[in-house]
Amino acid sequence: MIIAMAGAAGLFLTGTANAYPVKDPTLTKNALYDTGRLAASKCAEPPIRNNDRTLAKRYIAAVTNCLNTSWGAHFKAAGLPFGKPRLQIVNKVPAGYCDSEVSKEQSQAYYCPASRTIMIQIGNDWLADADDLWLLHVTGMLYGAHLANLTGIEKAFEKAPYANKSELNEQLRRLNLQDDCMGGVFIRSVWSSFGGKTGEWNELLRTLRDSGDAKGQPRTFGKGTSRAAWTKLGFSTGDPASCNTWTATPARVA
Repeated sequence: MIIAMAGAAGLFLTGTANAYPVKDPTLTKNALYDTGRLAASKCAEPPIRNNDRTLAKRYIAAVTNCLNTSWGAHFKAAGLPFGKPRLQIVNKVPAGYCDSEVSKEQSQAYYCPASRTIMIQIGNDWLADADDLWLLHVTGMLYGAHLANLTGIEKAFEKAPYANKSELNEQLRRLNLQDDCMGGVFIRSVWSSFGGKTGEWNELLRTLRDSGDAKGQPRTFGKGTSRAAWTKLGFSTGDPASCNTWTATPARVA
């Protein structure tokens, strides 16, 4: 499967002093980390098959509805403000979407903080190998970016100081790896209702290990091993507290 991912778009960052260690409590001690495990879901997994764009769109829409229900109830129980993101499944992401450099890959996915929009372009690469667990993770990960937006993590990240490009890229990795972890938390919550299988989970981890930052490109998503490790951690705990990348050592967000 060809992996083409894009993270939160529309970032406006300014650097000041040296950033480390990260000290902003909105990042390191966010209320999201104190909400406890995400409850098991009763959502039913919709059907999906290769080369069926209609079913793929319906799958992502149904997963998003489940995310809205699960995280909405979770935030309400924790006394946190909640709002649903917009979902747009498109044939082609508009050029300059959310002030970002849109990828030219066939399949791509973005979250735009300003409009609270999840935008997913399903290309022939994802359709040819319609991996339900991969689409589940992609949607859950982007929803993780939405949760970061709702809880102030996104804004705190935008304001966080950094001394150089290397520190900025590390902070981007912390943000994006946190989203991977939150995707794992959600997968854990629907594992039983979606009839999850060990073989599929292992394949997802292999896919993630083969992803990550491409050689010669900015290191903003993390190595494939880091993506897999944080996704696995979120799944194993089912708890947002385990997704606090902001206090992790640099080696864990490489």
